[in-house]
Amino acid sequence: MTVHYKNSKWNDKKVIIGESELNPDQPTRLLIGFHGADSTPENMLIHGNKLKLSNTVFVYPEGPTDAGEGLWSWWQDGPRQKEAVSNFLDYTAQVVDQAHSYLKQSTDQYPNICMWGFSQGGAAALVYSLLGSHPLHKVASVCGFLPEIPDDCPKQIHNTSILGIYGLNDEVIPSFLAEYALEELEGQGHRLTKKETAQNHEVNADNIADLARFFDSD
Repeated sequence: MTVHYKNSKWNDKKVIIGESELNPDQPTRLLIGFHGADSTPENMLIHGNKLKLSNTVFVYPEGPTDAGEGLWSWWQDGPRQKEAVSNFLDYTAQVVDQAHSYLKQSTDQYPNICMWGFSQGGAAALVYSLLGSHPLHKVASVCGFLPEIPDDCPKQIHNTSILGIYGLNDEVIPSFLAEYALEELEGQGHRLTKKETAQNHEVNADNIADLARFFDSD
């Protein structure tokens, strides 16, 4: 299966868009991939390009927070993290709206909106599931967690199907933080599939296979 990629700019931020061949008679999947902290969309594309998913438009946006030297994050750690996470939610809502407008050029169907990410990108996918304004079809997190939650953001009840993968040997995100984040999502009514592995802080071939099966399942 061939995916054609191109660079674009949405709201003055870089985004990489990948399109597989779209079948107008089947539901279109919009899959947004969030890179880790201090990273780039290209780094996420390396992982995402291994996902062989049909009828899918892949979107790899650039994080809104400048980490210096051409690198980006979704929010900053520190005392103003809650405010930064709130800004992330607004930013990501705009990305989803832009992606929907882009898709209108090739299909009349409203897409199944899916998200996934690694590390801080996994946290981004999870926190948008919990607080975001768009209902999501499926969300996956690899080595993800939850940041500090803004006090004024109501939790959304969207009943999203969520896959959470985390490693007992993760040297960056302790497994108990990843597990806590997934349990928080499950407590809000989301449908959770949790997979504990022996992996380090990484996206490996087994993760890619699990992600592909998850997004391709009904």
